[in-house]
Amino acid sequence: MGFEDRLEAHRVELTAYCYRMLACAAEAEDAVQETFIRAWTNADRFDEGRARLHTWLYRIATNVCIDMSRAVQRRALAMDLNPAPSAGGALGAPLDAGAFVWPVPDRLVLPSDADPAELAVQRESIRLAFVAALQCLPPRQRAVLILREVLRWSADETAALLDSSPAAVNSALQRARATMSERRGPGGSGKIDEDLLDRYVKAFTSYDVDGLVALLHRDATMSMPPFAWWLGGREAIRAALLGAGGVCADDQLVRTAANGSAALAQYRDGRAFGLIIVEFRDGLIAALTTYLDPSLFPMFDLPMTPEPPSRM
Repeated sequence: MGFEDRLEAHRVELTAYCYRMLACAAEAEDAVQETFIRAWTNADRFDEGRARLHTWLYRIATNVCIDMSRAVQRRALAMDLNPAPSAGGALGAPLDAGAFVWPVPDRLVLPSDADPAELAVQRESIRLAFVAALQCLPPRQRAVLILREVLRWSADETAALLDSSPAAVNSALQRARATMSERRGPGGSGKIDEDLLDRYVKAFTSYDVDGLVALLHRDATMSMPPFAWWLGGREAIRAALLGAGGVCADDQLVRTAANGSAALAQYRDGRAFGLIIVEFRDGLIAALTTYLDPSLFPMFDLPMTPEPPSRM
């Protein structure tokens, strides 16, 4: 296998790592590309007798992500930016895209050949709430937590990658765990409830507000990046849906997959409108995050106009 093919074999896992570090799929792809460029440029310096290619690539990727993190603000979810407004409140002006955690297609970051138990761990580690909580950590702490907790590297391996000591790595890990426990809300689970999702789609597309609200957890959240607006709780969401006046009644939803969760492409008036990530908890819907940005559709291999319904 040539060197370029050997690099390519690590693309998915490196993209997942860089996404957790940067909270933006486009930036993660850029970081991986820069990692490959640096690896290719310095291939003559790589000594396979001293380090595995896998470890060397993670070292490069970590440095690239830390450098990129210095140049951007901390990405977050709407719930981290401000208190929930009233249900009838206006969306307000959209924020800069750099304010938010953005979704990633599962195909870019989840290995196709992982065993079910490992795949479940990987799904949980790319969920929106987890990735948002990671952004509260300084970049090196973020790298330590991902390497140790998600990828299960040893303290010695992590210390070698970061030019640190095992004691310093363990100290950083403890601080990172404490921050994560404070920042992570109840959120949802990466496990997809197919029956519940089908019921949500039927209620949404028929504008059955009561039916849709009945599927929500009592503390469910609804948000719409790039707006800072968000709602918490069934009643607030119900009031907002009723106030919308049936605007989404004729929308079309198409299944996709993002952040280890169920996701739906939303089309309105025959055009791409938004991407909805649906998360579940305790047999109900825990969070609805609708990214109102049609430019996401190509990354998810979604058409900009919906396919015509099939005829029986």
